[in-house]
Amino acid sequence: MKIITVIGARPQFIKAAAVSNIIREQNEEVLIHTGQHYDENMSRIFFDELQIPKPDYNLCVGSGGHGTQTGNMLIKLEEIYLKEKPDMILVYGDTNSTLAGALCGSKMLIPVAHIEAGLRSFNMTMPEEQNRILTDHISKFLFVPTISAINNLKKEGLEKNVYNVGDVMFDANIHFRKKAEQKSNIIDTLGLYHNEYILTTIHRAENTNDINRLKNIITALNNSGKTIVLPLHPRTKRYMADYNLKFMDNIKVIEPVGYLDMISLEEHAAKIVTDSGGVQKEAFFMKKPCITMRDETEWIETVENGWNTIVSTDSNKILDAIINFFPKNNQNNIFGDGNAASKIVDIISKNF
Repeated sequence: MKIITVIGARPQFIKAAAVSNIIREQNEEVLIHTGQHYDENMSRIFFDELQIPKPDYNLCVGSGGHGTQTGNMLIKLEEIYLKEKPDMILVYGDTNSTLAGALCGSKMLIPVAHIEAGLRSFNMTMPEEQNRILTDHISKFLFVPTISAINNLKKEGLEKNVYNVGDVMFDANIHFRKKAEQKSNIIDTLGLYHNEYILTTIHRAENTNDINRLKNIITALNNSGKTIVLPLHPRTKRYMADYNLKFMDNIKVIEPVGYLDMISLEEHAAKIVTDSGGVQKEAFFMKKPCITMRDETEWIETVENGWNTIVSTDSNKILDAIINFFPKNNQNNIFGDGNAASKIVDIISKNF
């Protein structure tokens, strides 16, 4: 069986690291990198250190408006699909790469498999929410990471070919955590100590593109009095300059890091403050309190389990959580057994 896998952003690289090698044990995989993330520290380094197979195609779409970016992907993907004649298209998550890969396959009557299906924020102003809903409704196979994702799909009338396999990012985290312990030296390089700093990431458009939201976040971080390590996303860096926002000395700003260094930073942090969906999960995997600077989350189980708190971009709430938020419950096993990738490939193989 020939499978085309479409990826284009950091979380998808991590998921592909868990799945692609298993696919290739018994199938042919054609890997397409859309180029949605093209910064070296957000793209190539992931392929190198996670040993993801080299992409067969790189579309090099780069940045741009949603319509332009998705449209360029569709044009280029159609040419490749016609040339390669795959049996299935495999997509991950909720980016423009996800939607383009799935939509092109659906239009060409090629079955689509969506990994990380069924997630919902119930906020249709988010491009990610639009992408994930549309992708779910045109996919033949829906591989969900949690029980709540199954329930979300049922409410939308999607019950056929839905499989709760667990989370492939949990697979990757288990595997690469050991590798990070051996190879990452970022803690020593930055002069950090275990449980004595807070790790922060800020990248979502609704936070970076809005001066008031970004200003509130920076104000809370500056006033926390805590040592904060912030791998600065290129978009956030650009808007910081545009808005003339400054960091205080307690914030240690670093360049974006690879996955192994990120795992190490997460594992040694006291808490994690983020607007990233993937980092919310990684915080849970690492048993770290997570403070989410969004109005909602797709990973509602992490909140219900008491390890994640939603604070939006209210400076007072962010600051209060940095100081006072500590989980009171033991964690439940909500993301599977760490074998999601094998289950996905088994299901696909049995249905072709």
